[in-house]
Amino acid sequence: MRDWLLYSALRILAFAVPFGILYAIGLEWWIAALVGATLGVCLSYIVLRPLRDRVAMRIADARAGAAEPRADENAEDAPPAPRP
Repeated sequence: MRDWLLYSALRILAFAVPFGILYAIGLEWWIAALVGATLGVCLSYIVLRPLRDRVAMRIADARAGAAEPRADENAEDAPPAPRP
């Protein structure tokens, strides 16, 4: 969970810092937002790759663990035993 929060915070900063700088120098807000979003995506794709991979692996591991059936679910799904 910590990696996910760190990744999310860094993604927001990768947008907010360029947006704030461009807006402060006098660009219109929508141009600053567009350029800030473009720079944020590029920065996060290049710089945050190791952290993104780590978050993706944890999500994949969590989903794989949840997909494994439990013993009682196997018993419920098994065909009924033949009657004598």
